[in-house]
Amino acid sequence: MPTRLLLLADTHVPKRARGLPDAVWQAVADADVVFHAGDWVEESLLDELEARSARLVGVYGNNDGERLRARLPEVAEATIDGIRFAMIHETGAATGREARCEAQFPDADVLIFGHSHIPWDTVTPRGLRLLNPGSPTDRRRQPVCTLMTATADAGTLQDVSLVPVAPPTSQR
Repeated sequence: MPTRLLLLADTHVPKRARGLPDAVWQAVADADVVFHAGDWVEESLLDELEARSARLVGVYGNNDGERLRARLPEVAEATIDGIRFAMIHETGAATGREARCEAQFPDADVLIFGHSHIPWDTVTPRGLRLLNPGSPTDRRRQPVCTLMTATADAGTLQDVSLVPVAPPTSQR
């Protein structure tokens, strides 16, 4: 049976948004596994995502303090439906990213990352899929806020989609 995945990063609650938009919470409810690639900012968001997710995989980001770093790893790994996922907040500059990530994560099939708030979906020469879902709360120089969804099924990552997210009504 396919596993529904939700990829999030750079939520920055409450600094960039008071909370997550309703569309994000609906995506959390629909997902079998939620990945969060760091920059939570407040521990209360981690608590709420843990409570509302069927399964949560998270890492800390550069804006996450000691309390979040005590609860989350810098790098997370999970095998889901035969796919080896790795996740880290920051991968460095876009130039040379594929080679650096292949060297740093030789056993991964998919690497999820954040930090830039810029969506990214590429495949390295070795076949490592690099995914950055952007940010559902802080679009920076992007036209809209975003998240990603995907499906893991029998060792294959399918239906990877970049999903636009409207900001909460109180922040428009």
